[in-house]
Amino acid sequence: MIQPHQITPPVGADRARDIASSFDLRALAPDFLANPYPVYAALRDTDPVRRMPDGSLFLTRHADLMTVYRDAAVFSSDKHVEFAPKYGVESPLYEHHTTSLVFNDPPLHTRVRKLIMGALTRRAIADMEPGLVALVDSLLDRIEAQGGGDLIEDFASAIPVEIIGNLLGVPHAERGPLRGWSLAILGALEPVPTPEQHALGNRSVTEMLDYLRGLVAERRKAPGDPERDVLTRLIQGEANGDRLSEVELLQNCIFLLNAGHETTTNLIGNGLILLQEFPAQRAQLLADLRAAGDDAAREQVLSLAVDECLRFESSNQLGNRRALAPCAVGGVDLPAGALVTLCIGAANRDPAVYEQPETLNLRREGNKHLAFGFGIHQCAGLSLARLEGRIAIGRFLTRFPRFELSDVPERGGRARFRGFLSAPFRTR
Repeated sequence: MIQPHQITPPVGADRARDIASSFDLRALAPDFLANPYPVYAALRDTDPVRRMPDGSLFLTRHADLMTVYRDAAVFSSDKHVEFAPKYGVESPLYEHHTTSLVFNDPPLHTRVRKLIMGALTRRAIADMEPGLVALVDSLLDRIEAQGGGDLIEDFASAIPVEIIGNLLGVPHAERGPLRGWSLAILGALEPVPTPEQHALGNRSVTEMLDYLRGLVAERRKAPGDPERDVLTRLIQGEANGDRLSEVELLQNCIFLLNAGHETTTNLIGNGLILLQEFPAQRAQLLADLRAAGDDAAREQVLSLAVDECLRFESSNQLGNRRALAPCAVGGVDLPAGALVTLCIGAANRDPAVYEQPETLNLRREGNKHLAFGFGIHQCAGLSLARLEGRIAIGRFLTRFPRFELSDVPERGGRARFRGFLSAPFRTR
């Protein structure tokens, strides 16, 4: 039996304060990456608006993050300034990240988001549920036949790749490289990417662009249903003639893969591993699901559980903004041009907002977590991600209520995206 300390190693108070006293995103210790939350708590208590060695500010309080999220006119998401020295202005990574929805301000952000949201309506997402259930059940059938497998490779990562593949209309036989491309491109977003991450990220952008050009050309010849097919919708644009340029179109297809893939993989993987780490909560969730009288009650039970997993182990731990004008956050004055890092993982455990924030409570109500961000940049696919989480975690747990990890899971070892690379398990 894998013990909880083997999943999330404890970090003592003295060690947490020591890391916090010299905290620098560009030089992170392995024990911080394994369990950052004690350090986040120390920063929240003693240095909630921390000035980093590079001059940027690191925010850990929920209220301070909300101040930034609510003022998109002052706090810009545009990353041209930051990413030019990080990637080089001629690099594929620079062109991708400075063109994608998440790292832009209006009007580009508004145009692209409107097109994407048109294919992610409540009705469209509801229509995806039967296919999602069938996909999850087919994965569970395979796992049952094997008596186990890997929570990430055999289950969690397979679900969002299929969903995004369906949204973009990628043929099943051509979906093999999608996960690798996504992991490489997002891996290069770490505060200090290694030369290997940098090179692999650039190569992955180039390879995916080459693939997408062919896919777009085919879709122009044979359009899909714009109410279901995001790629067709992005190609056709708005009825008033508003269209994306070819670069905007291709780069935001990459963004859709990245936005919908790793974060949802982490949601499902983190959620199932938390159930292993906290057996009492797993037993309670199973009891609540068995006591649920109908599908609506079952959905409510799982909705609370999924949102608590998102709060407790946020898939995306960090966000960034740049101040366009002099302002103040948390009582600290910021000059125009100041760079701000939003620590979602810390804000989601702020005792000023959450009762017993360091406790996993799968019945927690009124959960105001920031795992999907807030404001104009709130995740466009949050309803789809929640649906994937409910169906994947709920059906897995119902099928394998006594599943257990068979080896210590391997974390991704990154600060921005928190999840696992592998997690061997048996169904018992």
